[in-house]
Amino acid sequence: MSALLPTLGQECRALVEEAVFTACRLELMALKPGNVHIHAEGHGMSVAQFLDSAAAIAPILATPGQPVGRAIRHAVLATRDVAGCNTNLGIILLLAPLAAAALCRDKGEPLRMRLARVLDGLSVADAADAFAAIRLALPAGLGEAPQHDVAEAPRIDLRAAMASAADRDLIARQYATAFADIFTFGVARGRSALRRGASPAEAASAIHLGFMALHPDTHIARKHGAAVAEQVREQAFRLERRLAVGAAFGGDSGATRRLLAFDRALKRRGLNPGTSADLTVACLFVLRLAGELPAGPWPPDDIRRSPVNPTIIKPTIARDAQCLRSTRLWSAKLWWATATKSLTSISSSVRAAVPPKPPSARP
Repeated sequence: MSALLPTLGQECRALVEEAVFTACRLELMALKPGNVHIHAEGHGMSVAQFLDSAAAIAPILATPGQPVGRAIRHAVLATRDVAGCNTNLGIILLLAPLAAAALCRDKGEPLRMRLARVLDGLSVADAADAFAAIRLALPAGLGEAPQHDVAEAPRIDLRAAMASAADRDLIARQYATAFADIFTFGVARGRSALRRGASPAEAASAIHLGFMALHPDTHIARKHGAAVAEQVREQAFRLERRLAVGAAFGGDSGATRRLLAFDRALKRRGLNPGTSADLTVACLFVLRLAGELPAGPWPPDDIRRSPVNPTIIKPTIARDAQCLRSTRLWSAKLWWATATKSLTSISSSVRAAVPPKPPSARP
């Protein structure tokens, strides 16, 4: 699962850094109902804020040797400095252990095995840093927990603290299950979509709608209650079924129209399936590390040279060439102007594997 990580040291760090930014950028290119994306902003946030946030956290999460909790806290601080609000707490919580695992190549193990070792090694200090980061980000709908509340000093390690919240929070559940939803559902779904000819943005749409249809989004549940979250899940499930044509997704010429209509309906009600989007970014990060997604424009030069292989590595999607302008901290306004001109629609917004079984058919 780590085809892009050939060596230790600076080259490995640079590739992880690029993978973080690429995953965040692709998620913004995807038509994701209810979320911020290049086709329609919403919830008082802009694409520019999310891109600036992605550029800010990428080098932090790719720093070798730092504890996961410290990476989370520093990334949240960096996001606050560039975006002024919480744009990516869930993304940071998911990518911090994944990036740490990607940087641990001493035993040559598959990524998920290395991730399990990272999660097993989480400490009380990691929990303290993560709790501080969560308090700083002030995520919507954050209430009080009967035990291991983030407002208090932790008494257990970060993985145990997350496990205590796994029944009510999908991101916490990933820590308790070694990211089972990421590897067994989301990554598999994205891989299937890519093999069926989907673009990276279309694959991201497939992953996102799949998560929306599979689980009630816990960001919606925290803000609006479990009943509303389940209602949105049922709507996503019905839409996903409607978009299925034969064995593939996206064959319906009205797919984009239906996705945009769902997007508008959710935003009118103030419903943001943010957890589904966070899980999507984690899946895209894993797929990028596996070499199954093309590189985005990172670092900010128009091209990227590998110190190991001097061959120039260019973007594999022609449209990316229009986005290759920036300073070290990504110029989000210029990217936004370019992207909206070149990506006018997604004719096949969702291509993926067969949709999940309806709730009545699940074990």
